[in-house]
Amino acid sequence: MNRDEGLPGTRTLLITWLLLMMLTLLSMVSAQLTDREEWVALPVYGAALILISTVFKVHRVLMVYLNLRVSSAAWRGGFLCVLLLTQLLVFAGFVAARGP
Repeated sequence: MNRDEGLPGTRTLLITWLLLMMLTLLSMVSAQLTDREEWVALPVYGAALILISTVFKVHRVLMVYLNLRVSSAAWRGGFLCVLLLTQLLVFAGFVAARGP
């Protein structure tokens, strides 16, 4: 058995890194969706866009950099359930803090 079997290649790592950087830029732009100069609360759709971007970023880090893609389905499913639950709790807290 080759020691490097199942490990992502350099090309995969670089493409993933580029994707992560693009998603970070998307998050930064979505946080600045208003034209107003003063501080305003982030719109709900802006927060949702940032959290969706975060889910994709964490998923890529788990699958590529932590190489979770070669583990069992139970491990992958467990990590992804924790990820989604965390993001739902963050979004619920954001919506609750905004008030009616």
